Amino acid sequence: MSTASTPAIQLKDVHTWYGESHILHGIHIDVMPGEVVTLLGRNGAGRTTTLRAIMGLVGKRTGSIQVNGQETVRLASHHIARLGVGYCPEERGIMTSLTCQENLLLPPEVAPGGMSVGEIYDMFPNLLTRKNSPGGRLSGGEQQMLAVARILRTGAKILLLDEISEGLAPVIVQALARMIRELRARGFTVLMVEQNFRFAAPLADRFYIMERGLIVRELSAAELHDSADMLREYLGV
Repeated sequence: MSTASTPAIQLKDVHTWYGESHILHGIHIDVMPGEVVTLLGRNGAGRTTTLRAIMGLVGKRTGSIQVNGQETVRLASHHIARLGVGYCPEERGIMTSLTCQENLLLPPEVAPGGMSVGEIYDMFPNLLTRKNSPGGRLSGGEQQMLAVARILRTGAKILLLDEISEGLAPVIVQALARMIRELRARGFTVLMVEQNFRFAAPLADRFYIMERGLIVRELSAAELHDSADMLREYLGV
């Protein structure tokens, strides 16, 4: 049973494979309820694979992956989703022939307490103005907003967000940052993969730095200022 001290997400000694390729090499991660945690690292470090491992979307995974204290390493992806976990992949997965609102209504409820369509439009006013537009005609930023908004309607309270700021205009990135702050205020738990350090730095409570399928450092937000040299070494920022 979950308690206040039980991590929302806990990975212990997690290894993953795609075919013969061994990607994650025994990683340990804790994300507490209501935290925003960011996985940092260069491309190929294993950050996206970590999110996919949590959702059961890798070829093979071993170790322990718990969601609110429940072991999930042998569960199918749809059962993991029904524990209140929502995954927003980098490719977004918008249905281009459906309208914005049809996309929003498409995913099933996975847990009680999902945000209403009205609440989502309050959070994303751009989507309200484009609600009758086909998904394929939305801008990249609008598609990203829609991809996250679909998850919020399902009732998921643990969000796995993969590079949501990538390639977007600064005004859209600012809107996504406001969204994450609001979700944290509402008690959501967020685990993000981000290449954009300037986007992630003011939002996250803690950071895990990954390299070659390993967690090489963990930092709190308070430690960032004194870790500039180390961050440049690992991230090139």
